[in-house]
Amino acid sequence: MPKLETYKKQAKLLVRWHRDRNFSIGGRIRQLPRYQTLSDREALALKFPLTEAQEIIALEAGFPTWAALKASTEATPPTPGQPVEPAPATAKPVLYVADVNAAATFYQDQLGFHIDWLHGNPPFYGSVTRNGATLHLKLVHEPIFAAGALEQEGLIMAFIETPNVRQLYAEYLTTNAEIVQKLTKQAWGGTDFILRDPDGNTLAFAG
Repeated sequence: MPKLETYKKQAKLLVRWHRDRNFSIGGRIRQLPRYQTLSDREALALKFPLTEAQEIIALEAGFPTWAALKASTEATPPTPGQPVEPAPATAKPVLYVADVNAAATFYQDQLGFHIDWLHGNPPFYGSVTRNGATLHLKLVHEPIFAAGALEQEGLIMAFIETPNVRQLYAEYLTTNAEIVQKLTKQAWGGTDFILRDPDGNTLAFAG
């Protein structure tokens, strides 16, 4: 876990970005329930004291309050020989796209993801989430893979587990998403389907 001083610096950076009217922090401010309906412009028009930035940093670190984060970072470290429980971890696949704003809009409008944040003007990096599944979007000016490689090799850019895969498949059929593998019962016991986004990234949804 980072030291408290690191979290303090992150909070101060948020305040500075807000003061500089950096639209990329709108999604981070909306993590606070009282601000979840605000637009980016409305979020930047707020009074944004350091205490609110600290609250956001605490939430992003997995704590309900800044006080809880502070107490955890100041806790007495384990004595030598005492087993240390591994910290929780999450993986966030990075998808390469030609237009971050267009890609985020696709994931929002056709796949039901929420746009967490977009960084840059125009955006060169962003994040979208649906029910705990987070995908990062990174701008690239040229294709990363050779032409046809994704199709020929059957590459999967992200594997997303969902308890309601059949319901999700039916939903995506109505949005005209490009399904490249229909809902299939696999030999390994799961059921999955695969779709492709406008940039050629293939995503497997499995249950």
